[in-house]
Amino acid sequence: MSQSQQPARVLQQLTFTLAGEEYGIDILSVREIRAWSRVTRIPQTPEWVLGVLNLRGAIVPVMDLRLRFGMTREGYGPDTVAVVVAVGERLFGIIADSVADVFDAREDQIKPVPDLGAVVDTRFLKGLVGDGERMILLLDVERLVRPEEAEALDALLAPVDVQAVA
Repeated sequence: MSQSQQPARVLQQLTFTLAGEEYGIDILSVREIRAWSRVTRIPQTPEWVLGVLNLRGAIVPVMDLRLRFGMTREGYGPDTVAVVVAVGERLFGIIADSVADVFDAREDQIKPVPDLGAVVDTRFLKGLVGDGERMILLLDVERLVRPEEAEALDALLAPVDVQAVA
């Protein structure tokens, strides 16, 4: 079978809502979905890092995607979740308003992110996929935390005592 005849690869996306929009992240990067619970704030972290949670002995930084994307902070409700994702060797929690479902996106359905100029920061997106009336913004989890930000977080979290956070 030639490459042009091979069926398009299916990429499963965990979809979630954030500020009324639907986002997707590659299901292979998802490690766990947790109900929202209070986190321990760490001084001198960026505003979008809410704090850390203890995940079976691992200290996991938790980021509020609304703040990371320059949106206003909203209260956390009964549907709010922390999606724990792997970014390289690190785990991060990302706060979402709610989890929607698992969506099968064929590679040939994924459209590039349009160039919106300097007004809109699209660096966190890797594409868009439509399903009828539904439009899903696909996140690139590798870009949610830049290497220098991850190193700075590691330095801040190094002295954190796991027992104190539990």
